Amino acid sequence: MDLTSSNALRGDAHSRLAAHRGLLERTSRTTRVAGILRDAIIDGTFRPGARLSEPDICAALDVSRNTVREAFQILIEDRLVAHELNRGVFVRVPTAEDITELYICRRVVECAGVNGFDPATGDLSRVAEALDLADERYAVEDWTGVGTADIHFHSALASLNNSNRIDELMRSVWNEARLVFHVMDDAHRFHGPYLTRNHEIYDALVAGNTEAAGQLLKTYLEDAEAQILEAY
Repeated sequence: MDLTSSNALRGDAHSRLAAHRGLLERTSRTTRVAGILRDAIIDGTFRPGARLSEPDICAALDVSRNTVREAFQILIEDRLVAHELNRGVFVRVPTAEDITELYICRRVVECAGVNGFDPATGDLSRVAEALDLADERYAVEDWTGVGTADIHFHSALASLNNSNRIDELMRSVWNEARLVFHVMDDAHRFHGPYLTRNHEIYDALVAGNTEAAGQLLKTYLEDAEAQILEAY
């Protein structure tokens, strides 16, 4: 291709991109609104099954209906909300099939991180910090906080794979897991025994016994899945 043709192509690309300038501010607002709503769903402000009122959200955030609708679309793709025809948008209630798939994914990724951990060079600081947070929240009977710390703990285990791509892929898994935890009626009964088992997994890793840690984790995840499915 000669230089003239190349420059013409670049100019055409420039013009096409410039035509979208007006979308930048709107897209930014949509992303921010989606982030605010995502955080509210994850922290339990909006519980599974709750209807998200478009007019109320517009008024609270001082944004247009189009912005909220576009934010809803992002959350639908994140599997955090669902649109029901003639009824509106609701926070998703994970199904039994969702739970099974979540725990299949978690067993593959978390167990790989633990089984491949090198005690000589690996870093367990994030795992330890999550346990400290869980213990702190447990002491004041903040069960939502305990559940959040549990997610941090298992996210740290998954990060032992040392892959940014895996961490990115797992973000949606952790968000869906929070929905599952919100559905569980008795957070104390659910999270209490598992906090003790998290400590056992950590202790095995600190001792350099990755095989024992991997088996503890595998059994832990199988038991948690079975308990949640029974509650469902």
